[in-house]
Amino acid sequence: MVRTEAARRLRGRWAALRRGMAEYYAGPYRQMLAREQRDEDDLFALVVLGEALGVPDPAAYYSAELMPLVADDFHRWHRRMGMPRSPLDSMTCC
Repeated sequence: MVRTEAARRLRGRWAALRRGMAEYYAGPYRQMLAREQRDEDDLFALVVLGEALGVPDPAAYYSAELMPLVADDFHRWHRRMGMPRSPLDSMTCC
């Protein structure tokens, strides 16, 4: 019983150390990492919605399956891209 309690405390300390080290290394770059993630998501949305926007896409058959994933964030995406209204006739959100 004593060993189990000591092991639990040790695991808790390791977890706290791990969280602290992650914060130490990623903390100063959090805003940059979030911006890069947003840019990557925007590129993904452009690739998925490319065929619907009129851009020829050789993999349109495969990217059509991913449209439901992009549909949730579509309004914020087209606003970030500088389009005041939805460019798609099938997806009206404004």
